[in-house]
Amino acid sequence: MNYLIKNAVAVASTGFPDARDLRIRGGYITELGNALAPTPEDPETVIDASGCVVWPGLVNTHHHLAQSIMKGVPEGLNQDLGGWLSSVPYRFWPKVTPELMYHAARLGLYELIRSGATTCADHHYLYHSTTSPELEDAVWQAAEELGIRMVLCRGSATETGSHEGMIEHRIEPESIDQIIERLDTTRKKHHQTGPDAMKKLVVAPTSLIHSSSPEGLKAQAQWARENKLRMHSHLLEVDFDEIQAHQRYGQSAIDYAESCGWLGQDVWYAHLVHSDTHAIERLAATGTGIAHCPTSNCRLGSGIAPVIRMAEAGVPISLGVDGSASAESGSMLQELNLTWLIHRAQNGPDATTLEQVLEWGSQGGADLLGLENTGRLAVGKAADLVLYDIDKPRFAGVHVPLMSPLMCGEPVHVRDSFVQGRRIVNDGQICGLDEAELTRNVQESVLQLLDNG
Repeated sequence: MNYLIKNAVAVASTGFPDARDLRIRGGYITELGNALAPTPEDPETVIDASGCVVWPGLVNTHHHLAQSIMKGVPEGLNQDLGGWLSSVPYRFWPKVTPELMYHAARLGLYELIRSGATTCADHHYLYHSTTSPELEDAVWQAAEELGIRMVLCRGSATETGSHEGMIEHRIEPESIDQIIERLDTTRKKHHQTGPDAMKKLVVAPTSLIHSSSPEGLKAQAQWARENKLRMHSHLLEVDFDEIQAHQRYGQSAIDYAESCGWLGQDVWYAHLVHSDTHAIERLAATGTGIAHCPTSNCRLGSGIAPVIRMAEAGVPISLGVDGSASAESGSMLQELNLTWLIHRAQNGPDATTLEQVLEWGSQGGADLLGLENTGRLAVGKAADLVLYDIDKPRFAGVHVPLMSPLMCGEPVHVRDSFVQGRRIVNDGQICGLDEAELTRNVQESVLQLLDNG
């Protein structure tokens, strides 16, 4: 459908800062302005955006949707990354069935959409030698049903390494040949090219240091580049990565990544908390990006990624919510709000600006994912946008209405949301989703997970 959005309080647009109206034709933004008139000769649905601010849809560059049914597991509440991995995801992930995965994905995507996200990059890592393809299919299905852009970062392990869940359950990791064959099957079935694709595949070994061999990493990098796919993984979330890289490979983690072909403009890493000056220099020089996940890093006590120094050096910055087993809110707006605040605590009150953080959470993520036609509101760009209703008491005293969702943080009310011009939230309701039914399904999934655990 075609839409004319009128009378917004403000629009976070590129090149037209005073716009209050926005026209959508064929999935794209065709006009920004004020007092735009409906076009009877080309019928469109007029949406009155009074009381709302309009933002580009937020872009989440790192998630683990499977963890949406592993929130607040008591054993892992006060553990660091290593202990938490053993107590939570390693404990449960072999027991996730396709049905549980489907309900977990719907919950995680629901939380993203209601916080203002229109794109999700899910680092899906539930693979081993005898993995059922239905596990991955459940993620694609959930995303397609809810209308969100999906970038599936296909995890893998070629050796068990320190993966206690695989060791305990005697799970055999995939061979590199299996990984490549299965990647190719997914590529042919789902991957779309172009700067506003609805579905993309990314090559994403689960851990660069702990569960992948150098040969496997090089083979995946070569295959990814031959097929023009992007690459992603975890790196330097804790200093154990650096220790292991020196012990196993005799070099720093960042140099090891580079030696395996895992730096470049087509690569981004989650976390990078323990990046030193040398690591930042190599990231900047190669155009390698970061998915900054401050909530999860705080929750696990991992530290704060030096994104201010990274940004100054020229490292591409984006934001991610990480898995809800270590970032229970599941909200992209939470990540923006915390990013704005936490670096000021470290570096002073001028360390971050509202405009900069919004850009990291939208355009920065879109560009890292190869979705350059999204992440910003401008004529000719895909109509991925969100209407936040700020006609509420908690926003009423804000002097900069456009930035009030970021400054005030959760809770927010997404009144309407669009992906490629398709309305996926209508008057506060996510289209095609029954919240009561979702709640019941997730509650039953948690019980099933505990019964199997």
